[in-house]
Amino acid sequence: NATASMALKLIPKSLETQPVFLCIDDTIVPKYGKKFEDVSKLFDHSAHNGSGYLNGHCFVSVMLCVPVWDKDKIVYQALPLSYRMWQKEESKLKLAASMVRQAMPELQGKANVIILCDSWYTKGDLVSVVDEYPNLGLIGNARYDSVLYDLAPQPTGKRGRPAKHGKRLSVERDFTLSDEKIGGYYIGKRRILTNIFGTREVLAYVTATKKEGGSRRLFFSTVFPTQLQFFCAWQEKAPLNQTGSAWMDYIPLFLYAFRWNIEVGYYEQKTFWSLCSYMVRSRKGIEMLVNLINIAYCAMKLLPYQDEAFSKYRKESVQDFRFALSERIRQEVFFATFVKKSENIIKSSALMRTLKYLVRQKEHYL
Repeated sequence: NATASMALKLIPKSLETQPVFLCIDDTIVPKYGKKFEDVSKLFDHSAHNGSGYLNGHCFVSVMLCVPVWDKDKIVYQALPLSYRMWQKEESKLKLAASMVRQAMPELQGKANVIILCDSWYTKGDLVSVVDEYPNLGLIGNARYDSVLYDLAPQPTGKRGRPAKHGKRLSVERDFTLSDEKIGGYYIGKRRILTNIFGTREVLAYVTATKKEGGSRRLFFSTVFPTQLQFFCAWQEKAPLNQTGSAWMDYIPLFLYAFRWNIEVGYYEQKTFWSLCSYMVRSRKGIEMLVNLINIAYCAMKLLPYQDEAFSKYRKESVQDFRFALSERIRQEVFFATFVKKSENIIKSSALMRTLKYLVRQKEHYL
């Protein structure tokens, strides 16, 4: 919640109506020893070990994405809020839902908070959280074979219970794809009902790389374009920066692209922040250490917005900023300890003058 509060302070007043996103996903940390608490055999689709199974821990995490200005463009700064270790006694969906509930008190003042998730999380236990908060929506990838229905027909006035939904829809036959590619895909859309969302009407999007044949992907959105106040013209990248009434119908689908930020966050933390290198054995200790690393990572990403001396690193890569930050810390330690504790009797006067000169130069440039 403290990270979420700090992140929300980055949003300038001119962008307060823009939606913020809660990206949800899980990541696997392989561990070769078996003495770690709750270590188990897990399936990892990205593992290249011949079987796809490995020993390790699975962490569910939530990332908050907030809009900020970069000159005359809107970019979204992504900050992971927390990590929770998955135990098989509780499903990942329930774990993710509890993490969203924990974050929502800080986000009550936002007009639109949108959960972004893949097809694993677009299921009942997480979807049900959307009904608990009036400003919360969900845009998610869904299984291709999800059951879809047309909207309920108008009452006919005849005796009997009215139909709860219309005919069953087919992803292949009942979605008319656009004549031209939009954002790299042919896209079909319509309002539908599905068992996942109960009686709530949602938008269903179907995307395809080919007009005829080829594979299709299915997406659900509880957020409708009319609910959004989204500044398309100032967005950093296409297709979100395209304008026109025809494009607005597809804005919820384009917003799903922000989910990729959580994958980038996993890569940066594992590669440059030693997220996988813990040697603590207890479950509580592991969770505390992983979240401590996460706090340090978030503090680094927030620093360029809190201190003008580091503002040039807002668009720099994580590894470049981390290296520059470590160099500054090393200099601080050297000048704060070595210079103050040096003995005038032992050190030559020339060395002392040089060190004091360096201190003055450092203070001048900072």
